[in-house]
Amino acid sequence: MKRKLIQLSQQYAASLGKHLKQGSQASLLPALGLGRRAVVLGLETLELARIHEQAFATLELSNIKNGFAKLAGIFFTEANAPIEEAHRAGQNNVHLKRLKETLDQRTNELAVSNRQLQRGVVRHKTMKDAAEKNGQQHHQRLEESLQLQKRLRQLTHRLIAAQEDERKRISHELQDEIAQTLLGINVRLLSLKQEARLNTKGFKNEIASTQRLVVKSATSVRRVARELGFHQPTSNNPSQLP
Repeated sequence: MKRKLIQLSQQYAASLGKHLKQGSQASLLPALGLGRRAVVLGLETLELARIHEQAFATLELSNIKNGFAKLAGIFFTEANAPIEEAHRAGQNNVHLKRLKETLDQRTNELAVSNRQLQRGVVRHKTMKDAAEKNGQQHHQRLEESLQLQKRLRQLTHRLIAAQEDERKRISHELQDEIAQTLLGINVRLLSLKQEARLNTKGFKNEIASTQRLVVKSATSVRRVARELGFHQPTSNNPSQLP
């Protein structure tokens, strides 16, 4: 590396001297080529300026002509151009690197957000499916409940109808039994009327028999009333019947 710097310094001095001798019409391509070599060696502007000062001092031109200083400045500016361009490129590279880092960060954040969104979509779909399943189960249970209620109403109506039929049957039996009892009582009363004319003993017996018919009739009425669901007095005294 040191050897290359020495070679570059010598070439710089030689090119600068040639450039100054040729004057303002001299080509600046040699200065540009030296600047590019300096970039390859990793030199900075300050290091190139030192090489330029050494070359200018070696040529012993600083005190000869003021015009040489101006030409030497132009030569140095041209030689330093590749270094400045490299600096700008480096700055651009740094900027691009920062942009790339920012882009990578945003890409990672976007990927994380996308994964979170996908998980949210999956959770939403799972919850939606569960809600639909629960809704179907609820609807099915509701239908079953309505069917059970309908069945219960049907059974209730059948029970009420059966109870009503049973009440009618018992009512008819009661009517028949009471009619027969009343007919028997009427027959007894006619017999009592005749017995009263003939003898007293037979009259008393007929009265007792008629009383038994009345008690029997009252007992039948109470039994049928209980079967029909009514509450009747339990006394055997026919006079206490409703």
